[in-house]
Amino acid sequence: MSQPTPTIAVVYHSGYGHTRKQAEAVADGARAVTGARVTLVPVEEADTRLEEIGAADAIILGSPTYMGSVSGPFKTWMDSTSKVWGQWNGKLAAGFTNSASQSGDKLNTLVQLSIFAAQHGMHWINLGLMPGNNNSKGSVNDLNRLGSFLGAMAQSNADQGPEHGPIASDLETARILGRRVAETAAQFVKGREREPVAA
Repeated sequence: MSQPTPTIAVVYHSGYGHTRKQAEAVADGARAVTGARVTLVPVEEADTRLEEIGAADAIILGSPTYMGSVSGPFKTWMDSTSKVWGQWNGKLAAGFTNSASQSGDKLNTLVQLSIFAAQHGMHWINLGLMPGNNNSKGSVNDLNRLGSFLGAMAQSNADQGPEHGPIASDLETARILGRRVAETAAQFVKGREREPVAA
């Protein structure tokens, strides 16, 4: 039996390069799943690549958190997808975000992304990790150190470039999200291939 080949599109915006590093880690995690085909789509190109995005089995959405929300460019693209409303129904979705503050109201960004996915009829995949760094033996080196469940969170210092952040544990958390989505997409594709063909 042939190996299922899930396709994953990672659509992201990055104002200063930090969220791009997170997006690349998500893509690396997805590529670790045998057969997965992964494409990175900067949001600046997303409008012209809607057909490519729409052909994916899973769409992973990533935006920095600015002022407690997705970034302006990402929201503009979200609004523009009304022209393909209904076409992504039944696809898989997940999300990630980065901000300078430990909290930065990143949860609101993930909620925005999950509602956006729901409006398109997509199935949201959560992070699936227990929270780290939440007891006396914890540290910033723990996976999911920011304690998110809805998606992957990262933190990068506002006065430092992407060469300094997100830190390794945040990037590994992002890789785990990417792998989880790709593994789920592989099961999704396999199940679809097994569906009986109508006579």
